[in-house]
Amino acid sequence: MDISQGPRSVLRHPGYLNFAASRVFSSLAFQSIGIAMGWMIYDQTHSAFALGLVGLCQFLPMVVLTFVVGHAADRFDRRRIGLVCQLIEAVTALVLAVATWQQWLTPAGILIAVTVLGAVVAFERPTMAALLPNIVPASMLQKAVATSTSMMQTALIIGPSLGGLLYGLDPVAPFAVSALLFAVASFNVISIRMQWVPGKREKVTLASVFAGVSFIRSRPVMLGTISLDLFAVLLGGATALLPIFARDILHAGPWGLGLLRAAPAIGALAMSVVLARRPLESNVGRKMLAAVAVFGLATIVFALSTNIALSVAALLVVGASDTVSVVVRSSLVQLLTPDEMRGRVSAVNSLFIGTSNQLGEFESGMMAAVLGPVATGIVGGLGTIIVVLLWMRLFPDLTKVKTLQG
Repeated sequence: MDISQGPRSVLRHPGYLNFAASRVFSSLAFQSIGIAMGWMIYDQTHSAFALGLVGLCQFLPMVVLTFVVGHAADRFDRRRIGLVCQLIEAVTALVLAVATWQQWLTPAGILIAVTVLGAVVAFERPTMAALLPNIVPASMLQKAVATSTSMMQTALIIGPSLGGLLYGLDPVAPFAVSALLFAVASFNVISIRMQWVPGKREKVTLASVFAGVSFIRSRPVMLGTISLDLFAVLLGGATALLPIFARDILHAGPWGLGLLRAAPAIGALAMSVVLARRPLESNVGRKMLAAVAVFGLATIVFALSTNIALSVAALLVVGASDTVSVVVRSSLVQLLTPDEMRGRVSAVNSLFIGTSNQLGEFESGMMAAVLGPVATGIVGGLGTIIVVLLWMRLFPDLTKVKTLQG
């Protein structure tokens, strides 16, 4: 294959390497600090409820701030928003490091820090997503998304391990290292070279704030793509039950749980590398729908498996198929959205993703309490496949999407 068409050509594009480095270092830091805060609050409280509050404190700011975030990302330089977010994250991590060192940190303090980080991430993620099309041309966007996804999946694999290792060495270490990583991320985001054109300073009204929702509703392809992912993750969230499968069904112990947790990310990393080198060039709508159906089928296989090797293989497929959907959805959302709307549309998209992940875990947990984990996985997988079939009828334009070249 001609290497000039591969991911290295994307990395050589002015500004892209700084963009990718900023996202990766920020993700590494966030994952590392998240593991440390979760461990610390459970160590102090021995309460599963307290752990649940950590997730809630991350989720609520995103719901509350989504529409404010989108409007800001469409009015101001997105690099500067990223810079401010990552500097606030660095300061928060540094405060946590000092508080841990001086033994001041209480559960309430941890929850306050989690809320601050959740609010900042609510700004950072959609803003950075909306920034990418300002850096690379539309013809390179799919490769850019796939390359960025592979890097982010690597960070998702390394980050929690890094946080656990550092916490084992010294409880201060994950917070101090995360502060440094956030600072490096901020340096990279402000180093992105591009010409920023100020967005149209339209008057802030209720209609302009919710314009992202109206825009998505008026584009059947975009609405179908985003809602398909929402329902697939909601129904196919059996991976939230991994501790139950590892202990009670596979009898694999903690090492097995670690392997099961890593498998989807490894599958996602492998697929994102493939897509960076060999982008989808035809019938991308049908391929996305097929990938979501495979996601559902792999979920069923995982639920039925009583063999650790088969379970890991099924989760590898879950991660890989999900990545096809992620790359197609992310590329379509950016390509179909004019630059002056990208912040608001990316914010709504980010809310959908966060909602599906959080509610998917909740739905799986509640259903498992009634039906058991195996039946929950089977129902979720079948539900995902049924959604694909319904969406083919409800959003026929999805099957007509041929390319992501822009």
